[in-house]
Amino acid sequence: MECTLAHVFTRLLLWLFLSVFLAATSLAQVLKINGSTTVNLPVAEATEILRAEKKVQIQVDTQGGTAGGISALGDGQVQIGMSSKHLAESDRAKYPNVAFKETHVGEDAVALIVSKDVWDGGVKEITKQQAKEIYEGKIKNWKELGGPDRRIAFFNKEPGRGTWEVFAHWLYGNPKQAPQVSFPEVGGNEETRNKVASTRGALSQLSSSWADAKKVFALGLKDESGTVILPTKENIATKKYPMSRPLFLLTAGEPSGSVKTFVDFMLSERGQQLVLRTRLGGAFGTSRVRAFRAGPSTRRDDCRFSRRWPAGQSIAESALVATADH
Repeated sequence: MECTLAHVFTRLLLWLFLSVFLAATSLAQVLKINGSTTVNLPVAEATEILRAEKKVQIQVDTQGGTAGGISALGDGQVQIGMSSKHLAESDRAKYPNVAFKETHVGEDAVALIVSKDVWDGGVKEITKQQAKEIYEGKIKNWKELGGPDRRIAFFNKEPGRGTWEVFAHWLYGNPKQAPQVSFPEVGGNEETRNKVASTRGALSQLSSSWADAKKVFALGLKDESGTVILPTKENIATKKYPMSRPLFLLTAGEPSGSVKTFVDFMLSERGQQLVLRTRLGGAFGTSRVRAFRAGPSTRRDDCRFSRRWPAGQSIAESALVATADH
């Protein structure tokens, strides 16, 4: 009898040990991703596919945007960071022991968006100088831009967000040269769009693909020659639009295991179709365009995926085989 009880007790302990071990192993194998809300939409769709088809356990968050993704990866809290800007030297310097690797997965643009009342009031475009004077508080009413007699309600992206850095780089050449301002701040894309849509006279910086042309509208950028440039797919891919930006997945060194599985999927044809549908879609209508070839100045890291895409084309260029916004 004692032998039988001892046997049962031993098996129970073994079962408990295995349960704890398997639970810990399962937790350790969860792929954690954090960062940019701009990169998140195609990543979220890829996550659902890989969960279903590859049984990969994945946890995705957008806490802190691009800056949050970089710091979480640097601190070892996640395996993949999502970024809507190139890593700055200051980012690398903060984590000298992390061999950050940028994997270019798509293209996007930062737009200056306005609320419907501003758009309907006649403001469809803006110059760099006008945007700068609004940011510095020198222009405060839309009538100075030919719009309605209404105060400009500017919502500034949180510093550290990739969107803000692209905007500040466009205005000042270096985000560090941007002056301190006291505008109300907004975080992710959804929060920004909702705030602008619900506020009369509103203006903010936003990923262009979130401008739905129903409640919020992307202004064209007028250059010194008077040409108005819209954030269309073609203008973004050719860098004609001034606030075009690359989208990245960040890893600590060369990806392996489930990290590599995820990155490879995002670079595959299926993954790039997700990028095309969720990040390069827009509200200016569509027409067919032909893919163009990269010029001699194309950076090496923009062409490193030639094993998946035609030689001489970047990912963004290959994505143009579908449609472009106008």
